Amino acid sequence: MLEKIRLDKWLWAARFYKSRSLAVDAILKGRVLLHGRPVKPAHEVAAGDLIRIRKDDPPIEVRVLGVSAVRGPAPVASRLYAETEDSRAARERAAEQRRLAPEPAHALTDGRPTKRDRRQMEEWRRH
Repeated sequence: MLEKIRLDKWLWAARFYKSRSLAVDAILKGRVLLHGRPVKPAHEVAAGDLIRIRKDDPPIEVRVLGVSAVRGPAPVASRLYAETEDSRAARERAAEQRRLAPEPAHALTDGRPTKRDRRQMEEWRRH
């Protein structure tokens, strides 16, 4: 059984990213932090490490429970980590705010004129 694995491999195996190259890009852009610090894709992670992933808003913070070098089905991958309580609460608050916030586009009643509207306006202007 593995004790440590590269960060990019772990993110791929835990199904946070569809490919290792996407995981590497996110790590190099500083979107993945290990214990609050940016690291390189080859940095090793082990059980107990705290990883912050800025993929959505708000970022997700997980504690590594296990490591795997293979990408398995989602139920197996979800056993590799546990989301922290603070992260879960922040995600729920953000979801609630999105649910309660009105959609700006719903306030618009008239949009761009249709072809029919344009023809009627041109006909009206001629007379």
